[in-house]
Amino acid sequence: MSGAHETANSVRDYDAIVIGAGISGMYQLYRLRELGIRVLVLEAGTGVGGTWYWNRYPGARFDSESYSYSYSFSKELLEEWDWKEHFAPQPETLSYLNHVADKFDLRRDIQFRSRVVSAHYRDADNGWDIATESGEKFRARFLITAIGPLSAPVMPRIEGIENFKGESHHTARWPHEPVSFAGKRVAVIGTGATGIQTIQEVAKTVGHLTVFQRTPNWCTPLHNRKITPEEMKDIRAGYPEMFRRCQETFACFLHTPDPRGTFEVSAEEREAFFEHLYASPGFGIWQGNFKDILVNREANAAISAFVARKIRERVKDQAVAEKLIPKNHGFGTRRVPMETKYYEVYNQPNVKLVDIEETPIERIAEKGIKTTDAEYEFDMIVYATGFDAITGSFDRIDIRGENGLALKEKWRGGPKTYLGVLVESFPNMLMLIGPHTALGNIPRSIEYNVEWVTGVVRHAVKHRATRVAATAEGVESWTNHVKSLGVGLLSNEVDSWMTGINSNIEGRQTRFIARYSGSAPAYRERCDQVAADGYRELSIA
Repeated sequence: MSGAHETANSVRDYDAIVIGAGISGMYQLYRLRELGIRVLVLEAGTGVGGTWYWNRYPGARFDSESYSYSYSFSKELLEEWDWKEHFAPQPETLSYLNHVADKFDLRRDIQFRSRVVSAHYRDADNGWDIATESGEKFRARFLITAIGPLSAPVMPRIEGIENFKGESHHTARWPHEPVSFAGKRVAVIGTGATGIQTIQEVAKTVGHLTVFQRTPNWCTPLHNRKITPEEMKDIRAGYPEMFRRCQETFACFLHTPDPRGTFEVSAEEREAFFEHLYASPGFGIWQGNFKDILVNREANAAISAFVARKIRERVKDQAVAEKLIPKNHGFGTRRVPMETKYYEVYNQPNVKLVDIEETPIERIAEKGIKTTDAEYEFDMIVYATGFDAITGSFDRIDIRGENGLALKEKWRGGPKTYLGVLVESFPNMLMLIGPHTALGNIPRSIEYNVEWVTGVVRHAVKHRATRVAATAEGVESWTNHVKSLGVGLLSNEVDSWMTGINSNIEGRQTRFIARYSGSAPAYRERCDQVAADGYRELSIA
């Protein structure tokens, strides 16, 4: 492997090891190479792409505009890649990321089939010992996690999952070969963003589909379409302006909140604006709505009532429509799934909705699923039961800092970070898209995060520093700031992955603030201040 120093007991030595070859790990590799240091990426899968490598389920696609999801660092890359759809499907995205890996010859510094199981800090010399599932051992000065906020899939806590004799798949571990639903009796458990995309696609060819729903979600139309060559030419010409806009908006999307309040306009204007947003592509109805819909209860009730009315219009059976309308959270207080004819699926005679709040699943049996009131037989069960979000991918690696302190212990009760990048007592560990960073349109946040982390490593290399650490004061200050930003947000009163809640995980029923909920420009401004001040807020030695 290029750049490695072999030690006597076959431990390979690097300056930096990056865990994960998704969008953030690939870009981090590109930037660290420029520093001339020895770097290796360890990737569990057989190829690059991260989220877009693992999530091959039917219907998987962007809900941010494709062109706003591209890397922006290379003009040449932007010039040569044509997006085919406004919201690219998974195969197109994976193809794009493979193209990036080829163009910049990234694979020579990526080791595939290498799942990291442990990373232990060495107090004696400020380095990290890293081990993979196969028993390979590595050493590095810097450990950089590029493991993604939604990458640790979870199965539901239902008795008897292993008993089912038919075909079963979790959406995040979908087979690489095609799966047919034709003529089959299929169950889908889960109606989050992934479940909704899967259900739409399965319903096109399935023999009979039964959807098991615990919590309905507010879904709005994606309005995807093909990009013509002429449009692509215009998009390409507008890249500089578009990326500039993404830098300026609240969450790096093309959409940003309307400056008006919901009740500052007449009822007619409000209705017309909601209609306009509902008919527009992408996240506009969530990210580009009136400025107060996520903080003002009456404003939120108005948009919720509007979307509920749309659901009732689209679903013929009003009893089914009512089951599909959320009663325990308002519109936009959880992530809004984008859909294409999702509600119309329930008008098909071969589709049944089972509300497992009313009739809970008791167990999975050999032939199907038993609820409190019925037994269903299936040929296939699809688990669209999501992820142990944000902290879950960290919990699955035995990460230990100073004096053997486990990260899982450090974060018991919720993560504590400095700028979402560093953790006190875990020197030389830098997180990309970790807890408490600005998420939003992920690639935009990734590029900033990677460049900031690269700046820290560059500073350490230049000053021959061997230890970069967060201070207790820095962590307390940032964590309190993140908590304060969440005050007044309706979303922080709701159980979701964004507040750390997951009923599929034992002991995860207490809310904590897992994400930064301020604006991306404000986040960047704070991080830029730290860099401009020579990283004096960090402990560097």
